[in-house]
Amino acid sequence: MFCKTKTHTLFYHNNARTISSLKVVWRKDPTLDRAIEYDKRYKQCARVVKEVLNEPGQVIPLRYLEKRRERMRLKVKAETFINQNPGLFDVYYSRIKPKTEPVRFIRPSDRLHCFLQEEQQIFSKNEPFVVSKLCKLLMMSKNKFISADKLLHVKREFGFPNDFLVDLVPRYPQYFRLTGSPGEGKSFLELVDWNPEFAKSIIEKRAEEESERLGIRVRPNFNVELPPGFVLKKEMREWVRDWLELDYVSPYEDVSHLDQASREMEKRSVGVFHELISLSLHKRIPVPILGKFCDDYRFSNAFSTTFTRHSGIFYLSLKGGIETAVLREAYRGEELVDCDPLLRIKDKFVKLLEEGWRQRKEQLMLKQERIKDDMELLATKVGA
Repeated sequence: MFCKTKTHTLFYHNNARTISSLKVVWRKDPTLDRAIEYDKRYKQCARVVKEVLNEPGQVIPLRYLEKRRERMRLKVKAETFINQNPGLFDVYYSRIKPKTEPVRFIRPSDRLHCFLQEEQQIFSKNEPFVVSKLCKLLMMSKNKFISADKLLHVKREFGFPNDFLVDLVPRYPQYFRLTGSPGEGKSFLELVDWNPEFAKSIIEKRAEEESERLGIRVRPNFNVELPPGFVLKKEMREWVRDWLELDYVSPYEDVSHLDQASREMEKRSVGVFHELISLSLHKRIPVPILGKFCDDYRFSNAFSTTFTRHSGIFYLSLKGGIETAVLREAYRGEELVDCDPLLRIKDKFVKLLEEGWRQRKEQLMLKQERIKDDMELLATKVGA
């Protein structure tokens, strides 16, 4: 249950020697799995809020929301969810059509509106950071453009605002050009100008900082941190050692000349995965989402084996039945080492949720106390 073996075929490009049947063991990492589990409730609440905010007037009949439970992956009834998360929505009565009976509607609460204003302020403050992220995604791509629909699909992974294509992108014509209409499948976001300041990976920046601190040149390379109890077999250990000795290939370099099966291309692919996950909010991305960008970033069809093959760099979580690639160096235990500034939005949303949960707990305790008092009073009257 806790481990499985996968077989990969790896290539030594320099001497044309092929290593086949190289076994790589997958081992569960409970600590990193808990980091993923912690966010489940927050993400569920965010999905429901998004559903309501996308409605005309940001209101919806409660029974309509109930019909969308499967789409929102909501395991409880909509009414139960509203009761479990007070502070998100107000419930009121109104008519769907004139002359019909009033039914229950929900709308964002005042507290949720305050959060949405704070969210906008955080986006505005960090707009240059968001722009650089978007540029980097395009700069790493094969043709320097990506489907707008794909970018919309991953906006939450990277912390982009909901309306970034229609609001943010047009305000930076020096970087972006949007063609077509998003949502039709034929719209693309193109890179207009190459900014050298953005063409430096996290690994290259780290090497520069270490070189400056130590006073000697430090080669850019990956941090390899094997999980406790994880031991590589000799053959794999030798392959990793030799592979790490190869020069680092920046994810922003032109690699059209590289053989797709070479170790250099493998190093470049790992560099792209490392950079993509580093740019994500939580330093982890579900594998199915990465799979949407195979053509854009030259990933092979079997790209997910990279995360198992390089277990000291990544962890492939199977939590919730979804493969998720996690960047090991980004975590100390269950906590992120360096938090993305846009995660302040999540912190404020979690605070809003916790206030509601605390309010609900206090109400339940008061209700139980009243029931207890009523039972004691009844017992006194019966005894008399």
